[in-house]
Amino acid sequence: MITAEMVKELRERTGAGMMDCKKALSEANGDMEKAIEILREKGLAAAAKKAGRIAAEGLVDAYIHGDGRIGVLVEVNIETDFAAKNEDFKAFVKDIAMHIAASKPEYISRDEVPAETVEKEKEILRAQALNEGKPEKIVEKMVEGRIDKFYKEICLLEQPFIKDPDKTVQQLLNEKIALIGENINIRRFVRFERGEGIQKKEENFAEEVMKQIGG
Repeated sequence: MITAEMVKELRERTGAGMMDCKKALSEANGDMEKAIEILREKGLAAAAKKAGRIAAEGLVDAYIHGDGRIGVLVEVNIETDFAAKNEDFKAFVKDIAMHIAASKPEYISRDEVPAETVEKEKEILRAQALNEGKPEKIVEKMVEGRIDKFYKEICLLEQPFIKDPDKTVQQLLNEKIALIGENINIRRFVRFERGEGIQKKEENFAEEVMKQIGG
């Protein structure tokens, strides 16, 4: 059953019209992610429509955590200088910097992950599956599933958003594009951690960042 709440959520996430959202949800049998794909394929999702637009304005923002123990610098672009001053956009950039501090992504998207890194990980996963005694004929399928999980751990856009783990950073980005009405692009970031590379006790940075913001 397609509820009004589902239609509302899809509309907020894509910026598509109400009837288009209802139709997409019906086609997808209520599957929200599939409905978003359907809208994108039809060119009805705001994020898809705006993806080709040049976003060269925006903000470079910083987030410093724990008395200077972790620092993040991030550049997020948007189409106009006017929109860059939008409070929703500023809050989004700050949230992205905070998320990077907590979740330690290595890349923005899976397109950025070097092929040799992926192949090396696949070799490790393949060896693990064989060591678990899995039949060779299903090992490749297992490796593909596990490599997908690997991407979700290291790619910013695929990580669960630190302040709302029910959505990914990509979904949050799509919501902001629909809300503000301009293309937004997380262009680059750098994350520094004091003493990085020096052996020290393990810390739960995600938990610590959430405590600091009262989450």
